[in-house]
Amino acid sequence: MAHSDAMHSRTGASAWYAARAARFREAADRQAARVRALSNARLGLFAVMIAALVWREVGGGSAAVWSAVALGAGFVALVILHAREREREQMLNALAGLNEEWLARAERRWDLLPEPPPVNVPEGHPYAADLDIFGRASLYALLGPPATPPGRRTLERWLLEPSPPDDIVVRQEAVRELAGHVELREALALDGRRFAAAASAHDVAQFLTWAEQEPWLVHRPGVILAARVVPVVTALLAALQLAGVISGHWWLLSVLAALGLTRAFGKRIHGIFDVAAAERGGIGRYSMLLGRAAAARLDAPLLRRLQVDLSAGGLDASRLLRRVERLLDLADLRSNTMFYLPLQLLTLWDFHILARLEAWQRIAGPHVRRWLDAYGELEALTALARLAHDNPDWTFPVFDAESPAQFAAQGLAHPLLPAATRVANDVTVGPPGTFLFMTGSNMAGKSTLLRAIGTNVVLAHAGAPVCATALRLAPVRLATSMRIQDSLERGVSFFMAELERLRQVLHAAREARRNGGALLYLLDEPLHGTNTAERQIAARTILSHLLEQGAIGAVATHDLELADCDELRAAARAVHLRETVHGSAGDVRMTFDYVLRPGIATSSNALRLMELMGLRPPVASP
Repeated sequence: MAHSDAMHSRTGASAWYAARAARFREAADRQAARVRALSNARLGLFAVMIAALVWREVGGGSAAVWSAVALGAGFVALVILHAREREREQMLNALAGLNEEWLARAERRWDLLPEPPPVNVPEGHPYAADLDIFGRASLYALLGPPATPPGRRTLERWLLEPSPPDDIVVRQEAVRELAGHVELREALALDGRRFAAAASAHDVAQFLTWAEQEPWLVHRPGVILAARVVPVVTALLAALQLAGVISGHWWLLSVLAALGLTRAFGKRIHGIFDVAAAERGGIGRYSMLLGRAAAARLDAPLLRRLQVDLSAGGLDASRLLRRVERLLDLADLRSNTMFYLPLQLLTLWDFHILARLEAWQRIAGPHVRRWLDAYGELEALTALARLAHDNPDWTFPVFDAESPAQFAAQGLAHPLLPAATRVANDVTVGPPGTFLFMTGSNMAGKSTLLRAIGTNVVLAHAGAPVCATALRLAPVRLATSMRIQDSLERGVSFFMAELERLRQVLHAAREARRNGGALLYLLDEPLHGTNTAERQIAARTILSHLLEQGAIGAVATHDLELADCDELRAAARAVHLRETVHGSAGDVRMTFDYVLRPGIATSSNALRLMELMGLRPPVASP
């Protein structure tokens, strides 16, 4: 472990980031003073240079001229130095801002974080909405959305779909290594924000479409030959006329030929330029990102594979992306009408640029998507690595595919809660044929504990550490029914919405069993949109079906008698959370310790809570 990481483990993430942010801010302030001094020196030197020019005009002679030249050279040097030092100041401020943002993430201060980018979550996703996977105070916000579209797309996929256990194991090793590469993760984050944050996913996709499609010009050898011959003929005829060998403007005939070629094929060529240049402002900037990623010294097998992907076919992805950006800049000369038209008619400029672009397309085009996907995966890994770095007391889960499906955690807590307030519990869900039956009073923490289970499963499936001291689980599918909403637009009642969601959970259980796996379900107050008698019958039916499908899960409810029936009594593993009431009449206070205890809850607090709110039940008339 590096010295900086050792200090981090002693001081905690908050102190770590606060110290780094303060150090960068101080350095930025010193750099700002240097920039101001250079700016003043530049202004003063400019004034002296003007004075030297005035001196020359009033008879200063050659001494004034040479003084002005020297002062002008010094002024240019100061301009260059000022720009470089200004860039360094901006970099230091960016590093300070980045560490301040990471400090806010470590402390779960969601109001200080930028709004996460919107995510297109599939409608009816089995757990995303219930577990706060996306949104402001979400798992996605905690991880820190990657700067580039490929990075965001990769991380979103990992959070929405469980990965195969073999992929998770190699990902965990990569995350462990990247957790110690603080400077590399900072550099990649800043590069992404500087060079690719504004990149449009649509424009990147459009560029990739062009890069992977069949070249157009290469299949028209006659056009290529004409584009090469006509400008040569133009130059030859013009040279012969200037030399007096021929009379007359015969070179205009070849210019007319160039005009004809331009009118015949120019629209098609410009259309190709437009598609290829859609992401010119971002695709070239990826060269910096890919170059830094490829040059890093990394050892984990997954990281080494990603670096190999960044040089697919032995190519230098960074250099090739810079080249295509330069070619697209040259293609953009068509926007300068006064300069472009004579250049095009004399040289057939567009045809030659397209030929160079298609040469690039044939060499690099088949690999570009692979380069961007590899970088996106690396960027997503750095988001998981920062979580591991900030929480050295968290653990990487162990996946057990051989034993019956089970979720067995020690010291489990909700990762979105601040470390100072979250409470850890030992929680076991499974094996098949059982379910965790959780009861307790209002506000006791039942829903939070369910979400702690689910959110940590999502982290585990992504390859990240989990908020626990130990976790062993089987590869499972995850489905929840927690935040149910009715729909006036669709004419769906609350109860029907609950039934539809539970039907989806059952379907997921059948699909998981059909594929040789198991479902982990989390149900919060199932079917509380109807009366007690019908709710018990319906909920017991649902739970019986889930048990038949070999699913494991946890159910949180106020209904203490829900599992008190022959078909569920043996399967229920009862646990509860409770409150403590303090004071006496007129001064009643209630506290919660959020500690999970065995057995059924023995108290409820609805009436006490009403009293605390000043809502006492009416007194019956005598």
